[in-house]
Parts: sequence; C-alpha cells; structure tokens
Amino acid sequence: MTGIRPLVAGNWKMNGLGSSLSELASLRARLETAPVPETDIMVCPPATLLSRAREALKDSTITLGAQDCNPLASGAHTGDISAEMLADAGATAVIVGHSERRHDHGESDALVHAKALAAYRAGLMAIICIGETEAQYRDGKTLDVLRGQLEGSVPEGARAANTVVAYEPVWAIGTGLTPTPPEVAQVHGLIRSVLGQMLGDSEAGAMRLLYGGSVKPSNAANLLFVP
Repeated sequence: MTGIRPLVAGNWKMNGLGSSLSELASLRARLETAPVPETDIMVCPPATLLSRAREALKDSTITLGAQDCNPLASGAHTGDISAEMLADAGATAVIVGHSERRHDHGESDALVHAKALAAYRAGLMAIICIGETEAQYRDGKTLDVLRGQLEGSVPEGARAANTVVAYEPVWAIGTGLTPTPPEVAQVHGLIRSVLGQMLGDSEAGAMRLLYGGSVKPSNAANLLFVP
C-alpha cells in the first residue's frame, strides 16, 4: 500500500455563495507558496459554484469534486443534476453515498451503486462513502455494516483509477468525536480485504481510502498517514 498518492478533499456541503470563492483564491495562493508534495488536493463546493470555481482554479493543481449526482443522464427529474452536467461544469469527481444523503434522503446501497456507475460513464471519479451509525458502532457491528455497504455500493467496474472509498463514521461527523488511528487502520484493513474479494488484490491495494469525520488540525496528520 506504500506509494499510494494521498488525497485531501474538502466537502463544503450546503455552504458557500459567490463571495466564498475568495477562499479558493486564498487556498490556491497558500499552496503555490508552500505546496504539499506528492498530495492531491480537491475541493467539493455546491454545484452552483462549480463553473465559477473552475475559473478561479484555472491552471491550479487543485481539482474540483461535486457532492452528488442523479444516476440517470437526463430526463424529467426536477432539481436533480446528472454526472454529465457536473463534468461539464468542471468537476473531475463526485461524492456518492454520503451519510447525509443516505440519512436525509433514504438513499440505498443500490442507488449509490447506480450513481457510481453514472460517474464512470461521465468520466468522473466516484468517491463512494460508507460508515456506521453510533448504535451500530456501540453494538460492535461496524465491520459487518461496512462489508454490506461495500458489497452493495461498489460496482464491479470500480478501479483504483476511477474510485475512492471514503470511510466516514456517522457518529463522528460534526460531533468532535473521532476514532483512533488504530481503529481507522482496522477499518481500512477490512475495506481492502472486501475490495480484494470483489475486485482483486491489485486494485484493492492501489485504491485510495479517505477518512472523514471531525478531522481537525490536531488529528489530521495522524489520520492522513493511516494505511
């Protein structure tokens, strides 16, 4: 697993107006002054800002991700956005299966699977999110829950080049609580084991894994280097 290029992705969620693009300019300036070696940086703003963010980051090493997509390419789906539209607006990746989508909108593993396939068809990287609730964590069901989510959400066509798996324990999001690096490492081991069974050890070993949930300056470095 050594040699995997780290990815740091920031999800803005439902935050940000046009004036917020100044933050991208500041981030760009900081990275140009003090670049982070051998690391990919991605920002995932609301879809309304993607086109303007693309202009703000033109010729920058910072890439853009989107926060969700409809599994269909087009049609009578008022308010939805297709993966093709996101790519056209400047996104190179899209988050699918975020816990807030699963909880707030009742999204199933099957729907997340379909969204990942839509991302592939549009030439986008799929950032597939999985994670257990606090009750599942306390009941010792973390590994079983994550295995089921992986098997249901990750398509057979997933490859290290087009897929990132993001582990985001629901109980840690916005709570200030964070699993220890050994706990995250245990989960990452399970993820690679299940992906190996599904996709083969080569792809599983090369796939990038993200951790999300109450990441802050005091713990970011330790979490970043969990294998």
